[in-house]
Amino acid sequence: MSCLSRVIFIFISIIFFNTACGADSPGQKTLILAVHPYLPKDELLTRFKPLADYIAHSIGRPVEVRVGRDYEEHINSIGTDDVDIAYMGPVPYVKLVASYGKKPLLARQIIDGQPYLKGEIIVRQDSTLQSLSSLKGKRFLFTDPSSTMGSLLPQYMLLKAGVPLTKLSSYKFLEGHDNVALGVLAGDYDAGAVKEETFQKYAPRGLRSLAHLPMVYDHLFVTSAKLPEDLIETLRNLFLKLNNSPEGKAIMTSIHPKMTGLVIPKDSEFDNLRIMLGAKGLKKIP
Repeated sequence: MSCLSRVIFIFISIIFFNTACGADSPGQKTLILAVHPYLPKDELLTRFKPLADYIAHSIGRPVEVRVGRDYEEHINSIGTDDVDIAYMGPVPYVKLVASYGKKPLLARQIIDGQPYLKGEIIVRQDSTLQSLSSLKGKRFLFTDPSSTMGSLLPQYMLLKAGVPLTKLSSYKFLEGHDNVALGVLAGDYDAGAVKEETFQKYAPRGLRSLAHLPMVYDHLFVTSAKLPEDLIETLRNLFLKLNNSPEGKAIMTSIHPKMTGLVIPKDSEFDNLRIMLGAKGLKKIP
């Protein structure tokens, strides 16, 4: 065999080996579906796997669910286009746009027929606290500093009631809404803020709502600006098709047990939230 023949043989062998071993071609590169850590990681991987499998089957590319270490990492990962699709709460989305500019929007979730995210400021059922103003000098639990319902909107409500963070005896940021509910139930803190789903989960164990948080448009899916336009449009259509079949509804309720639909969002829907986040005295998003 001549030297040229050997080179050609080796080259063909390498191509065959990479193909046989499943090496990704550019069109088969795994898409990353990123989720912020609002629940325990294993639970989020389980909730979002049906969606990842649906997308993968529909576009013929692997899709991997990845849970961020914290909200900041999650925001930065989609902001720098290190992930391909991101599920985001309203405040992280507003921060994303402020820091990195607008990203292509895919879909916004509808919960129980309503477009708004709901949350509660909670206390124990046996607490003597009856108003937000009575929280002066009390201990308060928040979730991640960038959380919509777990941090920023409760701070806004407390400010309006004359209870800035400096008027609390202490406050703490915990990972996850469940931990806030459990901390209040245990009596370690007097009050806290959680999303509606968490409040309903733990209310039978001895929680009550002290105040409803302002309603803002709910969680949404965005994509990396680096994805091809035709793929973005395909993904958008795939999300909307979930509304039209029993299989699609099962995928949605896997993400949130009360999700009843997905719609195309607009950036302007979050302008009222931007106004609230600009309130004087609000602890700014890190």
